[in-house]
Amino acid sequence: MDCNDKKQVMNLIKTARGQMDGILKMLEEDRYCVDISKQILSVQALLKKANLKIIDQHIKHCVKQAFTEGNGDEKVNEVMELIDKYAK
Repeated sequence: MDCNDKKQVMNLIKTARGQMDGILKMLEEDRYCVDISKQILSVQALLKKANLKIIDQHIKHCVKQAFTEGNGDEKVNEVMELIDKYAK
């Protein structure tokens, strides 16, 4: 993963972590359930975006390199397992 993509993923994860802290505080304060749910959805979207960036980089670098080295099928199977989990 190149430095710029790594930085983007780290920022997304840090933002999600901050929002999670906010959600915990909202729960402690007995805030409105719908507001809490919206924040949870926001965190899920951030994590999804970070995960897609990581998968994208994996395909562009690791999978591509594996095909060059003759063991691409194994990497394709890994990606397919991820997609299967992602789709559920």
